[in-house]
Amino acid sequence: MHTFRLLVRCLPGLVLWFALGRLVRWGLLFAAANLSYGSWYQARLVGVLFLFTLVVMVSLATVVGMLYTLREALLETWARRAAEEGKESIFGALNRTALVFAGLYMTWGFVDQDLRDFENVDRGLMPDREFADRLAGRESTLGEGLTALDVRVSLAAMVVAYLVKWYFGRRHEANEGRFSGIFATFGELAFVFYGLNATVAVVKLRADWIGSRAAVTTWNGWTEEAGKIVPGWETFWSDIWPLILSGLAYPLAWLTVGILVYGAYAADTQTTIRGTRLESAAARVERTHSLTRAALGKLTGGLTSRWIPLLNSLRMTIRGGAPLFGLFALLYGGLHIGGDFLARAGAYLTAGGPYLWMVTDVPVSFVVDLLVTLVSMALIAATFDLAATRDRLNGGSAARPDPARPAAPTP
Repeated sequence: MHTFRLLVRCLPGLVLWFALGRLVRWGLLFAAANLSYGSWYQARLVGVLFLFTLVVMVSLATVVGMLYTLREALLETWARRAAEEGKESIFGALNRTALVFAGLYMTWGFVDQDLRDFENVDRGLMPDREFADRLAGRESTLGEGLTALDVRVSLAAMVVAYLVKWYFGRRHEANEGRFSGIFATFGELAFVFYGLNATVAVVKLRADWIGSRAAVTTWNGWTEEAGKIVPGWETFWSDIWPLILSGLAYPLAWLTVGILVYGAYAADTQTTIRGTRLESAAARVERTHSLTRAALGKLTGGLTSRWIPLLNSLRMTIRGGAPLFGLFALLYGGLHIGGDFLARAGAYLTAGGPYLWMVTDVPVSFVVDLLVTLVSMALIAATFDLAATRDRLNGGSAARPDPARPAAPTP
């Protein structure tokens, strides 16, 4: 009920953010697909990857804009306003959210949909190009705008992107610069995308060498033996684990973004483990040599960027009651399953003559994505609102205001 109350109150703003985001995103994909053909091919591909990085940034801005629109209707926001707290512009929320959003977006594979959309736009512009290239006896580059960059050019672009990421990342850590987090995120994404080509080339060169190493061979042997000995091993990894990801990890990742937008979040490990038995172990690590800490940071970097934000969100949500997170995950999963059925129903209702789907597929997909995304954003906001309000009323972190300010009243 709280989700639908928020949705009704903020519906016009949510629709505008979604429509504008999709329009800009499609325009960037269209421009990138057109840019990927012609003279000065390698220079064009640098521009293609630059535009694709902007596509992900537009996705970030759209999500933050929609959640920020819902912010003014939250009970927790009213309580913060009464205590003269929580006054923040959308640029502040965007700057704070950008880096963690990029980490979640990349590590949990949400960028895969952007890759598929780029290839679909590319192929849709010239569906006969591959056939024409073969007839002309030349190698087709259809759909290769994101992967055909020369390794040397890719490495040079990676260096530039890394310098951008490093400089603005330092400024963001020091709380300097209004948009330092946004620029650092752009550098992070550009570094990854420009590095894809070099990484693919290196992997192809070293695949045989890595596969023949004793450690890799031993590990593959262990996993094969485990599949024979442990009951249900193959079933777990092929059938159950994907359901755990789609039913728990993915909704929790988006809830993390929502919590971050609303400002009740810290992404670091110390915040997540505070008050648990792991805190004493972390204190011992902090007393070790700086080189040891740096090595541990490098070894656990992928793990922390993937799981720490989710664990922190889970911990905060459970403070509002474990059934709250269970209901959120259930509704989130049911919403997306319902969206799949709605898309199928739309395809059946608009079915007609040959190739009519090329006309009807885009509007049907837009309407389905609009409904699912709007309800999803409202669901995230409602979950945060209930958890934060209950935490504050129970004397949690949200209920400990600044001593210089008056206490927030009960909404």
